[in-house]
Amino acid sequence: MDNTNILVGLDIGTTSIKAVVADEGKVIGAVTTSSRGMRHGSIVDIEQTAASISHALQEVAEKTNSNIYQVITGIPVGLLQLENAAGIVSIADNGKEIGNAEVKRVVQAAIKSAVKDDRDPIAFLPSGFSIDGKNTVDDPRNMIAHSLAVRGVLLTAPSSELHNINRAIERAGYKNSFFVPTPLAIASVALDEGERTFGSIILDLGGGTTTATVIRDGQIQYANVDAEGGTDISNDISVVLSVSKKDAEQLKLDYGFADPKLASKNDKFAINSVGSEGQQMIDEVYLSEIINARIMQILNRIGKGLARTNSLKVPGGIIITGGTSLLQGIDGIVANTLNIKARIYQPDQMGMRNPSYAAAYGIANYVYRMSDIDFLVTNSIYGNSFSGKVEPTSSENNKNLKRTESSNETRTEEAYNNSNVARKSESSKVENKKESKTGSLKDFFKKFFD
Repeated sequence: MDNTNILVGLDIGTTSIKAVVADEGKVIGAVTTSSRGMRHGSIVDIEQTAASISHALQEVAEKTNSNIYQVITGIPVGLLQLENAAGIVSIADNGKEIGNAEVKRVVQAAIKSAVKDDRDPIAFLPSGFSIDGKNTVDDPRNMIAHSLAVRGVLLTAPSSELHNINRAIERAGYKNSFFVPTPLAIASVALDEGERTFGSIILDLGGGTTTATVIRDGQIQYANVDAEGGTDISNDISVVLSVSKKDAEQLKLDYGFADPKLASKNDKFAINSVGSEGQQMIDEVYLSEIINARIMQILNRIGKGLARTNSLKVPGGIIITGGTSLLQGIDGIVANTLNIKARIYQPDQMGMRNPSYAAAYGIANYVYRMSDIDFLVTNSIYGNSFSGKVEPTSSENNKNLKRTESSNETRTEEAYNNSNVARKSESSKVENKKESKTGSLKDFFKKFFD
């Protein structure tokens, strides 16, 4: 199919990988597959993670009859760091019309002033551009100015973590166009305008980690990360009931409740405990008490951080996402434990009605709704490092992935190292061509996703 306007949102999780394909803002397909090579939200085995990514993207490509070359990847809040950033550049002594090149120069100056060693910029969220130190505008292009300044918030992530993610995606045979902060992506679909403006908490109950992110005025105000999640609940079930981790996960999904009060002692199920002869019968209440104990530990730790920052008084309450939110009664437990209203969010699109899709769906939606100036700011960060096509790896190539490891690593390392050169060379280009919003958006899609 024609890929001119196609977007692929990729959410690389500890226990699963979600990929959502959207065309003109409309979701046309989504898949979730198991993830390997991850631990507590970080890559610990690039080879295994690459294979998992390849599996997910090939499956969604077949499902949507699409040719996928590039993806847009979410970065979890646990890796993010926020810095205030400001920059100013001279335009011309006698004044000159501001174009794309000038906007990119001032954004790059702001980023350079705030970025720290061992961290790379992910996104820059401008609060406004200043013309000659006077008028503050959202988009300064086509305006006459002697100087241009910008202030905003710079989001960065550890260089090593980004390297590992890029490497895994490239080893899978694809190209990562750019990164999107996962909390902002989720906020774009899970929160309404009032909740984003006046304050809400996104509680992402993931497999490897649990995160609570406060969104106010459309930006991240505070984040609390707990290094435990759904896999820890499954591990508890495995240990207490002496069953395999695979069986424990299935028991959690089939019979588990976050709130034991919703379970029944009369409803029992059989388990195969290691070291026991025959099957044992366990009731729902006992299983749910195991689940609830770990959930309460996580919520109490998360709650302390939110209370210290007075975040539990946000008018929007808590919006719960992530795979663990599928446990029945989790919204009531969260609301009662933290004394705040809570609801569960899941996309309402067919084939994607699961809270675990919130991030991947949010990524596609977030990018589709980006303005011209947003794209220009993003290009100021990533430059040409995400232009061009990378052919997807075929099934046969996947089989030979290990045999070609050495040559692949060399090519990937060169591509990664050359990204900085591409960014510098891009900033020297003159791009003062006037564009309408619609035309610019189509050009962007054509350039990066065709």
